Amino acid sequence: MAAETFLLPNGQKIPMLGLGTWLSPPGKCAQTVKYAIEVGYRHIDAAWLYGNEMEVGEGVRKAIEEGIVKREDLFITTKLWNTFHEKDDVLPALKKSLENFGLSYVDLFLMHWPVACKNTGTFDIQLPFKDAVYYDHDFCETWKAMEECVDLGLVKSLGVSNFTSKQLQRIIDIARVKPTINQIEVTPLLNQKKLIAFCKEKDIYVTAYSPFGSPARPWRKDGEPVLNLQDPRLVGIGKQYNKNGAQVVLRYLIQLGTFPIPKSANPARIQENIDIFDFELSKEDMKVLDGFNKDFRCVHAEELMESNEYPFKDCEF
Repeated sequence: MAAETFLLPNGQKIPMLGLGTWLSPPGKCAQTVKYAIEVGYRHIDAAWLYGNEMEVGEGVRKAIEEGIVKREDLFITTKLWNTFHEKDDVLPALKKSLENFGLSYVDLFLMHWPVACKNTGTFDIQLPFKDAVYYDHDFCETWKAMEECVDLGLVKSLGVSNFTSKQLQRIIDIARVKPTINQIEVTPLLNQKKLIAFCKEKDIYVTAYSPFGSPARPWRKDGEPVLNLQDPRLVGIGKQYNKNGAQVVLRYLIQLGTFPIPKSANPARIQENIDIFDFELSKEDMKVLDGFNKDFRCVHAEELMESNEYPFKDCEF
């Protein structure tokens, strides 16, 4: 089964479900990406920070070489890390990602965070904000440099990640190339309805990362809320449609108006996660899922709080 597609305002088609690759097991990522493409995935979400662009590219290229897909069938995303926000660093960073992938262009290039960090030459992929050094920088200048990447044909669409409505509006106000996507955390525990509505009003759409609440996140603390996919409410809804709890959650996020990007290296789960386009949750089902919301953020990035652009303060949406 292939994911349904959505037509973005710039005319580009985006599959409504993708494969996330953050913390994809090293040595297995290429195989995972290729398998996902074999079973119908056409949207692959990656980032320079994740340290596996080479493996993602290997999986993509093998699928193309074997005739499973053509390059134009795929929607590949990567992201500009915080240490490359200076205007002169943006294009070299993108070119490095393209070199890693072994591709001539990406479909979507996101500013990973609104926060700029000094490049100290050291970071931990598992704890990317540890020991980071922040400085004040206008991300609108970063955006202008990203627009030049579109001019060069290296990128088809631009977007942001982890931006609030106010930060996104600042980009909209100066953009020559309008943002198409805001990639944010969306789960039943954090349904982000206000921000999703704001984005839709602006013709910007939402990619939902960590749709299951990122249970493998290295910074998880004891006592934090957990999304239990075996919750009787999810299981009960799933039985109506012959689906499991994870499929119910992904369908909920689709019907909220987002494009979820679940990460998995398990072949059975990869297949299950895309098998969500043959049923629709009722209004009553959606209300039950709405009841899970606790406004709890799994990826809170507290280490960024020293930055003037930390996005999650004052309950701003």
